[in-house]
Amino acid sequence: MRELWAKLVPSLQESEKRRLIEKTSDLCSAFIVEPEDVELARRWGAKTIVCPSENADIVLIADLKDMVKARKEGKKTCVIVTVKSRGDEKKIVTAAEASADYVLAVCSDWKVIPIENLIAEIRGKSRLLASVSSSQEAKVALETLEIGVDGVVIDLSDANEVRKIHETLKTVEAKAPEHEPTMKITLLKAQVKELKQLGAGARVCIDTCDLLREGEGLLVGCQSIGLFLVEAEVHETPFVAPRPFRVNAGSIALYVLAVGGKTRYLSELKAGDEVLIVDRMGRSRTTSICRVKIEWRPLLLIEAECNRRSVKTILQNAETIRVVTEDGSKSVKDLKAGDNVLVRFEEGGRHFGTLVKEEKVIEK
Repeated sequence: MRELWAKLVPSLQESEKRRLIEKTSDLCSAFIVEPEDVELARRWGAKTIVCPSENADIVLIADLKDMVKARKEGKKTCVIVTVKSRGDEKKIVTAAEASADYVLAVCSDWKVIPIENLIAEIRGKSRLLASVSSSQEAKVALETLEIGVDGVVIDLSDANEVRKIHETLKTVEAKAPEHEPTMKITLLKAQVKELKQLGAGARVCIDTCDLLREGEGLLVGCQSIGLFLVEAEVHETPFVAPRPFRVNAGSIALYVLAVGGKTRYLSELKAGDEVLIVDRMGRSRTTSICRVKIEWRPLLLIEAECNRRSVKTILQNAETIRVVTEDGSKSVKDLKAGDNVLVRFEEGGRHFGTLVKEEKVIEK
C-alpha cells in the first residue's frame, strides 16, 4: 500500500499543530515531528511517529552511522537525504542496501529524473518516499516510470491539501499496474435493426496518451441506457496505417462512459481529461486524452435492439470505424441488419452524468 506522511511544521503554534493533526490523523499513516512534539502528537491522534528520537516509532536518520544503533534497538528507520546531485542519489541507494526500512528523497529542484533513477535502483530493497508540495506533485511521483514511489511526504500546513493528496493516492492505488483492469463492465449483445446514412456532421476523434489493443475502445451512444463499444483504430487497411491511440468516437453530441461510471458528452472532452477504455470482455482501465479532434464528416445512424429496447449511436460513415462484437469487430461499412454488436445497457436516467435509476427518462 502507498503511504502518506505529513511533516509537522515546527514554527506553528501548539493549537494549530493540534488542529492539523486532529483533522488529518485518519488520512496520514505517519507524522514527522520534532522530539519535543512526540507525546503531544500521540495525544492528538498521530498513529505513527517519525522523529530523530528513541521515542519514535520510526527513527528519522540523516547520517547512516546512526542507523546501526537504531536497528540494534529494534527500531524501524527512515533515512532522509536532500537530493542535489548523483552523489546524493548514491547515498539513498547505500541506505537501501543497508536495509533502511524507508528512504525519504527531498528534491528541491529536479524532481522527476532523480525519482526515476531511485525507483529503478532501489525498488524492492527499501520503501521510497518522495517529498512533495502539492497533489499535482504527488500524482507525478506516484506514477513515475508507471511504478511510482511507495509514498509521499508533505509539510502539514493545509489540511485540505493533505486531503487532496489522499484522494490522489487512492486514485493511483485503484489503477492496477501494467494496464490491468480497474473495474468490470457488463456488456450485452444487441441486434442491429436499421442503418441509415446521414449527412455531414461534427464527429469527434479521441486521441489518447496510450496504445490501445484489438477489442478495446470507448462506449458511446445516443442514449445513456445503451452505449456501443467502438473499437480503436488498431487495424491496418490498404489506405490507412493503424492509429492505436485513437478512437473515432462519433457524433459530437453522443454520450461516452467516463471514469466512475458517469456519462459525459463527447463535446465536453479535452486534452488532459481521463477516459475509460473498455474491451470486449468488459475489462476497463483509464488513460488520459492527448487531443480531441472535431471534423465534419458523413455520418451513419445505427439502431439496434437490446432487452427489447431500441438503442442508437451515430458514427462516421467510413471503413476504418469498427464496432466490437463477441468474437471480433466489424466495420460500419460491412454492418447489416441482423448482426450482433456489444453494448452496455443500463436502465435509468442521468442527472449531469450520474445515474438515477428511479428517474424515468425517454430518449429517442
